[in-house]
Amino acid sequence: MKFIQTEKAPSAIGPYSQATVVNSMVYTSGQIALLPNGSDELLAAADVATQTKQVLTNLREVLEASGTSLQNVIKTTIFIADMDDFAVINEIYESFFDTHKPARSTVAVKTLPKNALVEIDAVAII
Repeated sequence: MKFIQTEKAPSAIGPYSQATVVNSMVYTSGQIALLPNGSDELLAAADVATQTKQVLTNLREVLEASGTSLQNVIKTTIFIADMDDFAVINEIYESFFDTHKPARSTVAVKTLPKNALVEIDAVAII
């Protein structure tokens, strides 16, 4: 087992790792729209589109630090604060994954850490 930490993505805001590698599998922690600059401030005044782009950028960086990529993701879970944002999130999600279509769950939640609008985690193969 290997715990992943990259400066190209925000540090964990609690007692957990950005990802864990077990054998040839990568399990990421949920990513929200924090910037990888050491600040734990949510992306300033961001709308759901801007937050989703940052979340997926963070996720990509964690996956790459783990030795894999978005194209090797087999499952994601999207947590959103408002189901009315689903179409916007879905469009941006598709632009990051292109023709690769991993299994996915989408869950509406009451609140997310730091009052984020979207959080995404992933499972990938190396």
